[in-house]
Amino acid sequence: MREGYKKQLEALHTGIIRMGALCEDAIECAAKGLLDESRPYREKALRLKGEVEANKREIEEICIRLLLREQPVASDLRRITSAQMIVTDMERIGDQAANIARISSFMIGSSVKSDIHIEDMSRATVKMLSDSVDSFVAGDLSKARSVIVYDDVVDDLFDWIRSDLIGIVSNDSAKSEACFNLLMISKYLERIGDHSANIAEWVVYSITGKRKRFYDPGSQING
Repeated sequence: MREGYKKQLEALHTGIIRMGALCEDAIECAAKGLLDESRPYREKALRLKGEVEANKREIEEICIRLLLREQPVASDLRRITSAQMIVTDMERIGDQAANIARISSFMIGSSVKSDIHIEDMSRATVKMLSDSVDSFVAGDLSKARSVIVYDDVVDDLFDWIRSDLIGIVSNDSAKSEACFNLLMISKYLERIGDHSANIAEWVVYSITGKRKRFYDPGSQING
């Protein structure tokens, strides 16, 4: 393999790893900003959004150089084009973590969040994202498919949280605003899970050349 080509592919992998780590950090900071009522965590989640976007541009430039200059073989071509799609999903994840941080500022002093499984859901989405990135870098088809299956866990947590929130509002309408905010936060986490599953679908495509129906990042408002 040409040395320059090899270095560019390594840079692509490094960029994907870095962007995934930024997104994981953003999710964790957004969740801590809600649960710990920590302004620094919320501010960091918002700041990380910009870093994620900058990283996306760098990776896209690497992909363009590889496509235009190196004439990659079929398997590498799928890998490069998949990487272009993956970073779009990651950018959306950064957006949604920032949205959670913004909503969290309206939840200061609310006791409702202590009764809801937001922390469990955020951990589940971080796991999905981490495993999807690992599967891309390692070319691990089995791990990619396990991420797609694990999306059901995040969906089940969303349904559980929604049911709990409906019960809270039914018993105390004064908590309806807090419950609505938490529903929005859990919906953003569900979308993060969708995007992580989408990343895994692109990994499957990059390895097998077979495409499934991907989640459309532009199909819903704000993500």
